[in-house]
Amino acid sequence: MTFDNLSDKPDGSDTLLFRTFNSQEERREFGGSDFIEFQYCKLDKRSKINKIVSIDAIGKWKDDSLYLFGDDIDEFFSHYGKIFNGGIYNNEKCGIVDFYGINYYTLEQSNLIIERVNKENPLDYQILLNWLDDVKKYNGFYILGV
Repeated sequence: MTFDNLSDKPDGSDTLLFRTFNSQEERREFGGSDFIEFQYCKLDKRSKINKIVSIDAIGKWKDDSLYLFGDDIDEFFSHYGKIFNGGIYNNEKCGIVDFYGINYYTLEQSNLIIERVNKENPLDYQILLNWLDDVKKYNGFYILGV
């Protein structure tokens, strides 16, 4: 969901945290490669965690991903920092969002995140919820750092 005019946003605000792009060219024109990528985990649901968080198992710059521009990390963290916790890192430990690494969220964690977002209604929450609605088709999702 991309908004050409910020006044078209559902919440009427003038800040846009989450973006989608129809192509890699569109993304490059907007901001190059300075993005945090929210990406569906499309690995088999029976995959072991070490494979799921392996760098080799993850491709970047998917057209169905949701993107957070690098300049908006602080704004994201102020609204979503307490919502996105417990992500599994590449070293299989868990913690807060690592904006420079791999953060994997299981389907169960995804459901909890959806509940928290629905309860708190943070900035641009509807855009995020629309994207998260498709997580159930996959094996959770990643937040991939810059």
